[in-house]
Amino acid sequence: MKKNIKNTEAIFPMPVLMVATYNEDGSIDVMNAAWGVMIDRDIIGLNLTETHKTVSNIKNKKAFTVSIADAKHVLEADYFGIVSANNTPNKFAKSGLTATKSSVVNAPIINEFPICMECEFIEYQSDEYGIGVVGKVLNVLADEEILTNGQVDISKTNALAFDPYTHGYYTVTKRVGDAFKDGMKIKNQQ
Repeated sequence: MKKNIKNTEAIFPMPVLMVATYNEDGSIDVMNAAWGVMIDRDIIGLNLTETHKTVSNIKNKKAFTVSIADAKHVLEADYFGIVSANNTPNKFAKSGLTATKSSVVNAPIINEFPICMECEFIEYQSDEYGIGVVGKVLNVLADEEILTNGQVDISKTNALAFDPYTHGYYTVTKRVGDAFKDGMKIKNQQ
């Protein structure tokens, strides 16, 4: 039997995304964003309010990167969600992580995270049901050690997922089925 529970961000697990930009002075800003979605194959939406320094940077630089956080860097990923660049402008330097300037967009690539999407800013949707930041993914980078036969092997990424019910981080590692294939067993019985 189902029971009514407190409403929260009920769709889970949520991604743990590291959104990176350059500040006006060229220093690096990174924020932890769980409210992100692929709107299309190469269009990303980040539900971020305009109060974030990151959003100001994205609008100013017209670019950003989005990395998938991994279990090896859970402390740094959580730190980027706790500390605001509005109050701590050098928060990236304090994290101990390193970055490389993207050759595709005017944004930093955080070297330690296994997957990075290099994005061009398209628009900011601020109406009542607007998504916030919308960007076009121009390139995707992946560490060689997470690839199998040239494809990202999710079981090797140790990607983090956020649980909004208990505020926990979990890893996404075990494959349990094959999309667009397993359901054919039921379909073929009809």
